[in-house]
Amino acid sequence: MDKRAKVRGETSGVTRRRNEQEILVAAERVFARHGYRGASLQAIAEQADLPKSNVLYYMGSKRGLYVRLLERMMERWNALLDDISVEDDPAEVLEAFIRSKMQLSRRHPEGSRLFAAEILGGAPFLHEYLRGELRDWVQARARILEQWSERGLMDPVDPVWLIFLIWSATQHYADFEAQVLGITGRDELTDADVEEITAFLTRVILKGCGVSPSR
Repeated sequence: MDKRAKVRGETSGVTRRRNEQEILVAAERVFARHGYRGASLQAIAEQADLPKSNVLYYMGSKRGLYVRLLERMMERWNALLDDISVEDDPAEVLEAFIRSKMQLSRRHPEGSRLFAAEILGGAPFLHEYLRGELRDWVQARARILEQWSERGLMDPVDPVWLIFLIWSATQHYADFEAQVLGITGRDELTDADVEEITAFLTRVILKGCGVSPSR
């Protein structure tokens, strides 16, 4: 490959990644606001400031784009637990997971609400993912939590219910933001508010698991 061809290929790759990212950001916003049925590829293209043909070229279909967004959200949420082992410190892992989930929900509230809407609707597009890949992922993490309990590093709590608890507690402040702001009388949650919430959830969840905070 000559130098000019190499440069063209690199430029094309950068353009593709940029366009895909813009489409994903736009789609997350449009789907979160209008749901799957109410959203259109044209609206997503306009939000991304790209031709509709580009959306189809990069993403293939409305359904494919929607499912990709949902699965990307779960991958973001659970990445921190992907490589945990029985040798890790439960306090450090649980604290880091709670903090990471709170930060992600704050940075990507529309993605969190999009996932919540899909689940509330019966998960028609995630049925296979939930019963296959995600179920396997949860069971593998649950086994590590059980081993920590067997070694006396934490109380024998049900590990699957614990994972559900962390998911729901940390997503609440994005999914039910209007409720949180209305009841607390705030216009928005500040960084200090989020830090206080994170510390509260960490303290309550770790105490319920019989785990002492790592610091």
